[in-house]
Amino acid sequence: MGETYKRQPLAWWYWVAAAASVLFMAVGCWDYLGDVLRDPARLRLDERDLVAAQPAWQVWAYAVAVWVGLLATILLLFRRRVAEPLLLVSLTATFISFLPYAIVPVIRDGITTNDIALAIGILLVTGSIWSFARHSHQRGWLH
Repeated sequence: MGETYKRQPLAWWYWVAAAASVLFMAVGCWDYLGDVLRDPARLRLDERDLVAAQPAWQVWAYAVAVWVGLLATILLLFRRRVAEPLLLVSLTATFISFLPYAIVPVIRDGITTNDIALAIGILLVTGSIWSFARHSHQRGWLH
């Protein structure tokens, strides 16, 4: 395990951070459902082009990122150690889901600065949640 800390009593803020993590991942799941269930005919033409250009692996990575992330954060509420590796899977899938922003020309040309900022923000928050789980594991708060 490579513990660098001795076992610590559970901090009061653990529950706040774990609940906020669940909320963040739940919003991601809600957004995912909105993306996959929407009617493309109701989108603007430029948005339809972006949806049509999405590779299937991007949609799969998006699904893994949010659903595994939600499961992992719920496990954080139950203080389960398996949450940490699951959050690393979620973080990796999140990164993969944003790769088309850089490597798919239609998507790269169609995204805005706001899309890039949102992607960076999501990666930072997801990384922070994984770091929180790792810290919690090191402190002995997860079992």
